[in-house]
Amino acid sequence: MHCIQQEFTVRYRFPVIFTQDVFAIDNPVLADVLCQGGHSHNKILLVIDSEVARLHPGLPDAIYRYAQAYQPLMTLVAPPFVVRGGEICKHDPQEVAQIHALVERHKIDRHAYILAIGGGAVLDAVGYAAATAHRGVRLIRLPSTVLAQNDAGIGVKNGVNAFGKKNFLGSFAPPFAVINDRDFLATLPARSLRAGMAEAVKVALIRDARFFAALDAQRDALARFAPDAMQMMIEHCARLHLAHIAEAGDPFEQGSSRPLDFGHWAAHKLEELSHSQLSHGEAVAIGIALDTLYSAAQGLLPKQDAERVIALLTALGFVLDHPALQALDVDTALADFREHLGGELSIPLLAGIGHKQEAHAIEVNTMQRCIAQLHARFGSPVPALSPCLAHSV
Repeated sequence: MHCIQQEFTVRYRFPVIFTQDVFAIDNPVLADVLCQGGHSHNKILLVIDSEVARLHPGLPDAIYRYAQAYQPLMTLVAPPFVVRGGEICKHDPQEVAQIHALVERHKIDRHAYILAIGGGAVLDAVGYAAATAHRGVRLIRLPSTVLAQNDAGIGVKNGVNAFGKKNFLGSFAPPFAVINDRDFLATLPARSLRAGMAEAVKVALIRDARFFAALDAQRDALARFAPDAMQMMIEHCARLHLAHIAEAGDPFEQGSSRPLDFGHWAAHKLEELSHSQLSHGEAVAIGIALDTLYSAAQGLLPKQDAERVIALLTALGFVLDHPALQALDVDTALADFREHLGGELSIPLLAGIGHKQEAHAIEVNTMQRCIAQLHARFGSPVPALSPCLAHSV
């Protein structure tokens, strides 16, 4: 037998830039990003989330004026292609197919760009289209929601739903650049602004106790969406997320550990069971609450810390019960998550605020008691103390 052992390393670098009014002609951020690509002429296919198009009707004209001002550096190959916002764009394969068709029609090659503006679901779907056209077209993301700016839009994953499973199809493909424009947040409804806070609470819980304390201290400002508090939350959450990808040793998730998926084994199933009535952030908030109670029930997390987590989530305005939670089959959800991980169950739990511990088995009866407790506390007018927490001291 003869064996040739192949080994090589690929280095990735991409900027995550925070700015305001990105398409103002005197704002050079996008032009500077294009200059980093090494070409003086750049073809761009523009894809916009339908909700962004609705909230910013003047956006296409502003982008056109910007492109005109920076010619020949950037050329828009077609009018904006508007994709349906939210999970529908990940459910319907036609969205990705249409982007592929536009890439072919306008001769977008591996040195041209797709510029995607939208929320996390749209960026997931467009990212999948970009990663699979020509085995990878350069993608510039402009996240338009809190959750996209601090989590979904800054990472290296993309994907669409298939066979009734979230992100069943997808790839790991770092973007060429991410540009976070705070002006997109100014028109968001309260529900969307709040949803993005769940990922900030999550990353604070598993990585940074001081960040959790800062969120707790700013809870009132965050609950009313004060701009300075929101920007602090978004930027620090993004910084922690990026640090985890770069430093944890598994950016493309070859192993089964997923620390950034704290609260997500339940959240993914809750989104599915609610038929996307629950947004991703809302489902994650419930998942965080559930796994926090379970961590306390297992003696990993002090009771008072568990109550701090629940109190912060409710102070931010999250509702921690939903009919989908009562319909959750824990065994099925864990089995689906195990498949998502690659065969070995690995659930991040809390061993203290700012510290996580992996669990490779879940006591289903205990988890069901924690579900019942969330329902008792938040599905009825009078909250009660968790039986999970009562045994966790």
